[in-house]
Amino acid sequence: MSTAVASTTSARLGFESLEEERIVDELPVQGEMPAWLAGSLLRTGPAKFEVGERTMRHWFDGLAMLHRFTIERGKVSYGNRFLQSASYRAAKENGEISFSEFATDPCRSLFKRVQSMFAPSLSDNGNVNVTRLGERFIAMTETPLPVEFDPATLESAGAHPYRAPGHLTTAHPHLDRETKGMLNYSAKLGPRSEYRFFLLEPGSSVPRVIARQAVREPAYMHSFGLTERWIVLVEHPLVVNPLSLALSGRPYIENYRWKPERGTRFTLIDRSTGRAEARIEAEACFAFHHVNAFEQGDEVLVDICTYPDAGVVQDLYLERLRAGKPVSAAQLTRFRLQPGRKTAHSEALCERDVELPRIDYGRRSERPYRYVWGAANGGSGFLEDIVKIDTHDGSSRSWSEAGAYAGEPVFVRRPDGSREDDGVLLSVVLDAAAERSFMLVLDASDLQEIARAEVPHHIPFGFHGQFERA
Repeated sequence: MSTAVASTTSARLGFESLEEERIVDELPVQGEMPAWLAGSLLRTGPAKFEVGERTMRHWFDGLAMLHRFTIERGKVSYGNRFLQSASYRAAKENGEISFSEFATDPCRSLFKRVQSMFAPSLSDNGNVNVTRLGERFIAMTETPLPVEFDPATLESAGAHPYRAPGHLTTAHPHLDRETKGMLNYSAKLGPRSEYRFFLLEPGSSVPRVIARQAVREPAYMHSFGLTERWIVLVEHPLVVNPLSLALSGRPYIENYRWKPERGTRFTLIDRSTGRAEARIEAEACFAFHHVNAFEQGDEVLVDICTYPDAGVVQDLYLERLRAGKPVSAAQLTRFRLQPGRKTAHSEALCERDVELPRIDYGRRSERPYRYVWGAANGGSGFLEDIVKIDTHDGSSRSWSEAGAYAGEPVFVRRPDGSREDDGVLLSVVLDAAAERSFMLVLDASDLQEIARAEVPHHIPFGFHGQFERA
């Protein structure tokens, strides 16, 4: 058996359920944690893929589990708990999948399917991202119902601190610098569908819609761009007829259709007025993640991890992943938009692929920046490497280890650091051979390993998180 095949097969553990909840007061640490690094890495991700006799169909469907790595005086503690969402509680109590997920639907009778058209049961399975809203911590997915949790204990009572003003939203909100609130997107579906951008201030539970755009066939949207002046709405040509969502009987994502003839459509919306000021077209592509957007002279530069088409959605079905099938690789692409110009110029910023991107959000979001960190496909065709890309010259460097599968690298800036890459990266990595995971600490400038803290079990592959300083 070749090395590539063996490596591919070993990734399967990352898609196996983790049933145990536990608290570990002190993890074994190799190396030495930086003296200045104190706080908690909080993450969410799918962890339970089987409910009763059924298996979830897609990586995005697994029931959410929260994870906490707390660093204090060089020591690291760990805890994990299932997010006590309505989706999780119903699955536990009923022994079956009770809410529709990304690509998995409950087994419903015809009567129940018709009934759900009039009173849809929206999942609150927050397995995509965690963020902070004032003093509240929330776990999010692509439905409008985030779940609040305690960052110290990871306990959640299933409370929904707000409801997004639509049927779909993103789990990648932006910080509004002026109010310190959350700026996000939602899609209201119906006979007159529209995109809605909303602001939720830190102490509020009522979102305020600041911009609206009518749309006939809403595009699938996992994130969006933001500059100091503009909301950047990007419609990739994976679109849905809203009526089909209600009538088809198919899981949510399987109602979307790839229509490359539409191309990719950019709309620049003025943040102060909510008006669309420019509509610009580019060739068809697909993306989950925006990296950053900023203004430069009379141009708006938008950096996105793009795929040539939406085939990556199919790549992420569990049956394929557990069989070791390769996953499409994303390219860091820069789109140059200019109000008054009908088409966008695009260019690849680096030959190396990158997904789950991170930058120094605190200082560089909405502004010119240089460095992107992320995870990249290795020899197995799945995310194995951690990469750093220089957007100025296209160069890259990487960290990898045989049999290891890297997660999103979260950048933590050194408190007195002046350089954009002066800090560390924190990533949850699966050691497939040892059948356990570890939190990896890398120097963000050169990707040299500083330390790692080992967990006594595997952590299923997740998506996003953030670091909260002590």
